[in-house]
Amino acid sequence: APSPTTAVPYMSVKCIDVRKNHHKTKWLVPWGPNHCEKLKDFDEAVSRQIEANDIVFAVHIPLPSKEMSPWFQFMLFIMQLDIAFKMDNDLKENAEITLDVSLAYRDDMFDDWEEIAHAIEIRKLKCTFGSPKTLESEGRHYDCDFLPFMEIGSVAHKYYLINIRLPVNERKGINVGIGEIKDIRLVGIHQNGGFTKVWFAMKTFLTPSILIIMIWYWRRITLMTRAPVLLEKVIFALGISMTFINIPVEWFSIGFDWTWMLLFGDIRQGIFYAMLLSFWIIFCGEHMMDQNERNHLSGYWKQVGPIAVGSFCLFIFDMCERGVQLKNPFYSIWTTEVGTELAMAFIIVAGICLCLYFLFLCFMVFQVFRNISGKQSSLPAMSKARRLHYEGLIFRFKFLMLITLACAAMTVIFFIVSQVTEGHWKWGDITIQVNSAFFTGIYGMWNLYVFALMFLYAPSHKNYGEDQSNGDLGVSSGEELQLTTTITHVDGPTEVYKLARKEAQE
Repeated sequence: APSPTTAVPYMSVKCIDVRKNHHKTKWLVPWGPNHCEKLKDFDEAVSRQIEANDIVFAVHIPLPSKEMSPWFQFMLFIMQLDIAFKMDNDLKENAEITLDVSLAYRDDMFDDWEEIAHAIEIRKLKCTFGSPKTLESEGRHYDCDFLPFMEIGSVAHKYYLINIRLPVNERKGINVGIGEIKDIRLVGIHQNGGFTKVWFAMKTFLTPSILIIMIWYWRRITLMTRAPVLLEKVIFALGISMTFINIPVEWFSIGFDWTWMLLFGDIRQGIFYAMLLSFWIIFCGEHMMDQNERNHLSGYWKQVGPIAVGSFCLFIFDMCERGVQLKNPFYSIWTTEVGTELAMAFIIVAGICLCLYFLFLCFMVFQVFRNISGKQSSLPAMSKARRLHYEGLIFRFKFLMLITLACAAMTVIFFIVSQVTEGHWKWGDITIQVNSAFFTGIYGMWNLYVFALMFLYAPSHKNYGEDQSNGDLGVSSGEELQLTTTITHVDGPTEVYKLARKEAQE
């Protein structure tokens, strides 16, 4: 697949809005038919006695002779200001810039512009000046951080127009002490159409495959005379959450202007993460064989509780950012000091918790391995056929445990990297290039893992008779047994479970 996103730089055009209300339209277009009267630079504005309030920075999206497409899925815009140093108009400490911004769309070059959103936003300027502030340095530019500008969760129209005004009011102190702004640049980031098509194709293909195995798995469990055990219920719940994330509702975003798709995608992924992390804890716990109080969710509240609390916190954080953007696409939690600190704290704490979780999981897997290795000491006393059966069972179980660890490690890395990638435009200094193979690979890995779990843990309906626990087991029939430690047969527990319990009693 092509790379997931593309970044396109835009330079704003300075339009003169002297006639104000006498304009046929309130929208100022940088080029094309009915384009605005342009200014080369602010020196021209001074010589023509044009005030700052009469200048509008206009940006047309996309660039000339191109058009936007619903396949782009979302648009994220970052702002960069070109601020020159002047002795009589210096940039104040902790300066704030007030932006009067409007966004409009149209689907034909000759249609009227329709407004999507209008807002007055304040952004903090974080700029440094490398040279000494002397007369010789006049005209040199400050080095300013990127500013988060706008995010839209769908690209339903062909053309977009952004008008930015910098209203000056000296009495109220609005846009005073922000230095001499020369230009406003925007960087537009959107998902690549080619990547979107590959992503949709994957989802469309994987949905029925997981759905079919899930129905087959649950049918096998309901055929049993006993009630399903905790591990079987959790695997089924994991299958449901995987199906939920798979269902390709994104196809509707091509025909409908659904701006909430980004938020919905985040919620789906959050549910799956919470389910996957909880499953791994229960999965390892059920194979511990160290205490009788297993097979109840209440036995895992200490481990599953923090996962639920963490997921809820991340949901609240997401609602504060993307939830508000549904009403005001120019809003960003990163624009205020408190918001930035909160957002950074959330991401750092989530990253640390995930790493600690992974270490705890490694410890649990180590305990399970040690447990199983202890049981292997009783294997030489068995007959050859029976020993081969157990060795095969233990080998497959160990292999599944290692796959679980690998899957967990990749998931933790994916979560941290995707958070950093999303945030690096907002932080300005951390850049990580994530290619599409990483996204599609992790997504495919989750599906394969869930598929394999349901396939391997579906209860067996073979009836082996009494020789299952007493006499020699034929290798062929023994290999049919599944990999769980909890009760799966009509009459009692499986081989590994029996082996562990016998040792414990002795």
